[in-house]
Amino acid sequence: MDKFMTTIGQVAELFDGPHATPVKTDDGPIFLSISSLESGRLDLSKSARLAEEDFKKWTKRVTPRKGDLLFSYETRLGEAALMPDGVRACLGRRMGLLRPRSDKVIPEYLLYAYLSPAFQQTIIANTITGATVDRVALSEMPDFPIRIPGMDEQKKVAGLLKDIDAKIDCNNRINSELEAMAKTLYDYWFVQFDFPDAHGKPYKSSGGKMVYSSTLKGEIPKGWEVVPLSDWIASDKTGDWGKEAAEGNYTLCVGCIRGTDINGLNGKGALSPPIRFILKKNSTKVLAPFDFVIEISGGSPTQSTGRLALITEETFERFSRPLICSNFCKAISLKDKAYFFNFAYLWKSAYDNKVLFGWEGKTSGIKNLLFDAFTTKHLVSRPPQELAKRFFQFIAPMEAKKQKLLQETEDLAALRDWLLPLLMNGQVTVA
Repeated sequence: MDKFMTTIGQVAELFDGPHATPVKTDDGPIFLSISSLESGRLDLSKSARLAEEDFKKWTKRVTPRKGDLLFSYETRLGEAALMPDGVRACLGRRMGLLRPRSDKVIPEYLLYAYLSPAFQQTIIANTITGATVDRVALSEMPDFPIRIPGMDEQKKVAGLLKDIDAKIDCNNRINSELEAMAKTLYDYWFVQFDFPDAHGKPYKSSGGKMVYSSTLKGEIPKGWEVVPLSDWIASDKTGDWGKEAAEGNYTLCVGCIRGTDINGLNGKGALSPPIRFILKKNSTKVLAPFDFVIEISGGSPTQSTGRLALITEETFERFSRPLICSNFCKAISLKDKAYFFNFAYLWKSAYDNKVLFGWEGKTSGIKNLLFDAFTTKHLVSRPPQELAKRFFQFIAPMEAKKQKLLQETEDLAALRDWLLPLLMNGQVTVA
């Protein structure tokens, strides 16, 4: 028997959260949410606020503090994150808290042990399947087995895994900054119309000629066109699903981008396109640099169809095989590559502003984007090609850097996930 095997109750105190939800406010302490627990990280942007008077009620059992392990015991089972320093918060519904015993376990190691495959399997084995949600009985959790080695080993293991996670976090911050810089430049040039004029001065602010567009009900720079999005598009590629294994003429091996992979392509979530085999004659559906992938079926009551991902040369470096999109998506190519990033921002603006909700139909209960109707009727202003080229030259290196960092992040995450079980079960030690 492994001498380091113990139980949750031996290394941590267990607390649960309230069984109700307070009135939400615009400011005040944070009401933590299980939706904020994401693969070992705590995203406070997904949590609400509550009033001071409610905060006192909701912290009668426990007030979360730095180093506490937050976890979900209903739905989203297995998710956990550490409580950061300097945050006033209370536990949300369906959320529990493990307070590490300082003489038994360090918080970082407890988190990695919680996320390890062995403990995740323990959670699965003790899951109670309910009529509405799956849950773990908190009364039984103190008896869950967990492997906790000595303090020195804990520090070494946690230190190594923290270094990997720190680099991942750094990459994510850089990408967020790159995205913010690109969006700011787009807004400055194409929303405020303060792109550099012939003298390098901001066009509109320096008195550049503006004309009123009755179609757009606003002013646009003189010489700009008002056109439908369809006028930008050269061709499209329908999706394919093919076969799970090679058979007959289904011999072309590809990765298949689904709607669920679009956020991952954009660096905002998981990316795991399944391997499929398609007909060789359908090789024309293979994606190429400067294509867009658009989700045309799916969505939800709160999320429209129409999510978009950019495909660049650097995108393909994240994959070992050609890519297609699934039959719930569509790929499009533009007439002029110079407008690649302009089109992307125009489309994302329509999506973010919920315009696409108005261009959906239903088939067998599934929402479908009325793509042709939307692109032919949604009118936008199009800048001169030379200005679009200048914008492309600014943004392309940013996007390339972003894609390279996403690849590095995926490699680091794979390394961490490979090491985690080996370190947690003692197969590998840190010198």
